[in-house]
Amino acid sequence: MAIHLDSPTGRIADNVIGFARTLRASGLPVGSAAVIDALNALRLIDIGNRADVFSTLQAVLLTRHEHALIFAQAFELFFRIAEQQNNMLDSVPLPDQARKPPSSTCLRVLEALSQPAITGEREASREHEIRPSVSDREVLQRKDFAQMSAAEMAEVTQLIAKMELPQAKLRTRRTRPDSRGASLDLRRTLRGGLRTGGEIVDIQRLGRAGKSAPIVALLDISGSMSEYTRLFLHFLHAVANEHKRVSVFLFGTRLTNVTRALRARDPDEALAACSSVVEDWAGGTRIATSLHHFNKLWGRRVLAQGAIVLLITDGLEREADSKLAFEMDRLHRSCRRLIWLNPLLRYDGFEPKAQGIKMMLPHVDEFRPVHSLSSIEGLVAALSRASRPMAAVPSPRSLNEWHHAGSR
Repeated sequence: MAIHLDSPTGRIADNVIGFARTLRASGLPVGSAAVIDALNALRLIDIGNRADVFSTLQAVLLTRHEHALIFAQAFELFFRIAEQQNNMLDSVPLPDQARKPPSSTCLRVLEALSQPAITGEREASREHEIRPSVSDREVLQRKDFAQMSAAEMAEVTQLIAKMELPQAKLRTRRTRPDSRGASLDLRRTLRGGLRTGGEIVDIQRLGRAGKSAPIVALLDISGSMSEYTRLFLHFLHAVANEHKRVSVFLFGTRLTNVTRALRARDPDEALAACSSVVEDWAGGTRIATSLHHFNKLWGRRVLAQGAIVLLITDGLEREADSKLAFEMDRLHRSCRRLIWLNPLLRYDGFEPKAQGIKMMLPHVDEFRPVHSLSSIEGLVAALSRASRPMAAVPSPRSLNEWHHAGSR
């Protein structure tokens, strides 16, 4: 039998409102209208069943795939306290995603629950501005994204949006007026001489014209990368809005082109659009299959004219075989520069023991860490470099030494 919200059997409405505040403090967009819809939806179910309550609130309050793990952890922690106080829910076990979230997500939700606005001591301002000190900024530069709180994630997002994102310039066969150019611009020189009665006073020169190198990003959105996906998307959104020649693809078990979705000026709107078109968020990883689809369907369209490819993945392939090495080699030959960004390089003792990583390493030009704000700044510097000879890929024996040199 369903328990109505207006019955005297607990404080379900207060609990739902408090849960919505916890979600907001954890970084999830939950508005007042969604809270009202959740209260109306709970009238139609048996709120004595925890699994039904979880599914109902998830369907109404959760709007993006990348927030699923945070939502599940917030539900478990918040209503565990509510059970002790109100005896609202029974002991029906939660779904697996609610029982096994990442540890960093747990820390973020615990911080949200400890805020005065959640505990009821006082209301915190929603427009609170984060102003860390110089020492705090230095710590934030090197802190792992997976260990950041909701407030730190918000600060890093703002810093990424403010980054200057120069892009490598490629020399073309086209020419443009250049006072220091190597060739003579005969037409402009003779035309200038007409103004002086046929005497050539100024000699006009031409130089090589340059254009921005295209950037193609392939971002792994599997479960093992879920703690980094959102900030990487913020970074790619900033790059896509700064430069026109940027293409972004997401892959887990399949490949999805989200270039148009990231063109939205508002980052939250862009990420919501990405979430709506991706069906395999936080699932498995099939790097070889995804690269095959990219090489076959998109390679010729987006890799022309000296494109730089950013491959963002941990390399933990489910089906590592010769097909992966073949597709990586094909991708490497099709682009000007292939940069592999791997968050596993945050570990000092990292060694390429996984079969997938061993197969991918020989086919990349650079192998860089991408787990902190400082590593993203290093990536920006690498993208802004002019075309140079490719860096040799290190052997597994010298990988640790090369990793330390690249992270500086």
